Amino acid sequence: MDFIYKQLVERNDDLAAAAQGKQVLDPASKYYGGVIDETGIARASHHSTPVYIAAWSAALVNPDSRYYHSESIAASLDLAADFMLNRQHADGTISLGSTNYNSPPDTGFVVGGVTQIYQLLARHDWAGVKYSAAKLKLFLERTIPAMLTGGCHTPNHRWVITAALAQLHDIFKKPELLARADEWLAEGLDITADGEWTERSNGIYNAVSNIALYHTARVWNRPELLESVRRNLRMMVYLVHPSGEVVTDYSGRQDFGQTYDMATYYTIYRLMAAHDQDPVFAAMCDYAGTFIKHPDGVNNNALLHVLLYPEVEEAIRDLERAKLPDHYACILNHHHPMNEHLSLIEAVGHHLKIQHSSMHLAFGAPVVRIREMDKSVTIMPQTPSFFSLRHGKARLLGIKLSTSFTPGIVKFDQLNVEDGVYRLSATMEKGYNGPIPQQYLPLSAKGSVSPWYLLPHQVRPMTHLQTHELQVEIKQEASDWTIRIHSDEREDVFTQLTFILGNEGVVDGGDLQNAGEGKYFLKNGAVTYSVDDDRIEISSGAFEHLLPILREDQHPAGCQYVHVNLVTPFDRTFTVRLL
Repeated sequence: MDFIYKQLVERNDDLAAAAQGKQVLDPASKYYGGVIDETGIARASHHSTPVYIAAWSAALVNPDSRYYHSESIAASLDLAADFMLNRQHADGTISLGSTNYNSPPDTGFVVGGVTQIYQLLARHDWAGVKYSAAKLKLFLERTIPAMLTGGCHTPNHRWVITAALAQLHDIFKKPELLARADEWLAEGLDITADGEWTERSNGIYNAVSNIALYHTARVWNRPELLESVRRNLRMMVYLVHPSGEVVTDYSGRQDFGQTYDMATYYTIYRLMAAHDQDPVFAAMCDYAGTFIKHPDGVNNNALLHVLLYPEVEEAIRDLERAKLPDHYACILNHHHPMNEHLSLIEAVGHHLKIQHSSMHLAFGAPVVRIREMDKSVTIMPQTPSFFSLRHGKARLLGIKLSTSFTPGIVKFDQLNVEDGVYRLSATMEKGYNGPIPQQYLPLSAKGSVSPWYLLPHQVRPMTHLQTHELQVEIKQEASDWTIRIHSDEREDVFTQLTFILGNEGVVDGGDLQNAGEGKYFLKNGAVTYSVDDDRIEISSGAFEHLLPILREDQHPAGCQYVHVNLVTPFDRTFTVRLL
C-alpha cells in the first residue's frame, strides 16, 4: 500500500505541474483559469478542468507532496475555481462539451468530485486555500436547483445524481435533497444476483455506479445499498484477463471491445475492503492500484479519497489478503430470469422507445468465464462476438458470424451447457409486409399524395414469414478449442465467420488471401497468429462465396480480421489451437 500511495503522490505532482502549463492565462478569454484538455479548449466537465483542480488541491494539502503549500499552485487553483463559476450555466449546470449541454447528470459527476475537494480544502488550516474553497462551495450551492429537478439519460446517471444529492446534503443539510434522492432510489437497483449492472460496462460504468452508491449509503447510513456494490466487486474478480485487461467483449456502452484495466476500481475496492474487512476486496484493491497511471474522472479520484479518508488505511493495512483465483470456470447470470423479464416488455407500454438512451435488452445475459493461468476465455450470447480468448500476449479478440438472411451480425440468444459443451443458438425471422387493412388507412391515403411515413405500418399483416436457425457448439480439448457451427437446411444464405485478432501480432498462413487493411480470407488450411512466443493456430478455412463483407456488418479499425466464407447449409468444425 505504501508503494501505491507514493506512486499516487508522485503522479499527482507531475500532473499538477503539467496542468499549470496548460492553464488559460489570458483574462480576455472566456476560458480564463481553465485547463486545456484533449479537445483544445478548457471545459468544466468531470474529465477536464475539475481533474486538475483535484490534483492541485491534493498537492496543496498533502505534506508528502513537493507542492505542499505552494503559492504558485494555490494561485492556479484559485483561477480554476473562478473558471468553474464562470462556465456554470444560469441554471446551475455545466455542459459535458462533447455532447450533453446544460446537463444535470454531467453536473452530478462534477458535484461528486468537487464536494470531496471542498471538504478536503475546508478542513485544512492554511489561508492559501480558503478563498478557493469558498468559491467551490458557491459552485456547489448553485448546482442544487439542477440536482433537485434534473433528469438523466442512462441507468448509471440515476445513481450519479443520487450520490450528488447525498454529497450536497452532507454539506448543505437541505431536506429536499434527500426527498429527491428517494425518488430516484424508488425505481429500484438494476443489478443481477451475480452483480451485473444494466449497462454491462466492466471498463467504465460499473465503477461509476459502485462509487456513487457507496457515497449515498455513507452519507445517509443506508447499508442496504452496499449489497449491490459487493455483488459487482465479487463478480469483477472473474472478469479480468491475466494481463489485467478487463473483459469488455460484451459491454453495452462505449468501452465495448476497447482496452481497459482495473485502475478505476482501486478506490471502491479500498473503501469496501475497509468497510467489510474483506480479504478478497483488499487483494483486488492492491491489484487495481498497480494499474493507476493517471487520475480517473474527478468523482473517482484515487488520491483524493486516500487523503479525505485516512482512517481507511488503518482499517486495511493489516488486513489479510486473499489469493486471487487464476483457475476457474464459471457462468455468470446463469439463473437470471432474463427471458421472463423480456416477456413482460409489451405490457409496460413503451414499445421499446426511449429518448437519448438504450433499452439494454442484453441485461442479465449469461457469460461464461474460464481462466487457466495465462489463458482466458469468454463465451457469451447477445453480443456481436460469441467467443474470445487470451493466450499470453496473443489476443483472439472475438469470433463473430454474419449472414445475408437478416442481414448482419448474428447475436445468439440462447446459451446452454451440458457435459462440458457450450451451446449457442439463434433463430432469425424475416417476413414481408402485406397491405394495410382498409379500416386503418389514414385520410392522407385518399389524398393527391400519400406519404409513406404517414401510413400505420404497425398494422400490416405479415406474409411468407421465413426462419433461419444457426447453432454453435464450443468444447475444450486439452490445449485446443473446437467450435462447431451448423445451419439448418435453408440453401444459399451467404455466411461469413470472422476471427478478430489484436493488431500487435503477425498473421501467417499458407492459403491466406490479403483483403487489404488488415483483412484476410482463409481459403483453406490453417492460419497462425503470433505475438512474441505466444501463438494461436486457427483452422480450417473455406471460400464458398466471393463477398468481402456482408450487408450491415462492419469491421472497425485497429484490429486484424480473418474471414471464412460459407454458404448454407453447412456443418463445419473449426479449431483454435494454443501453441
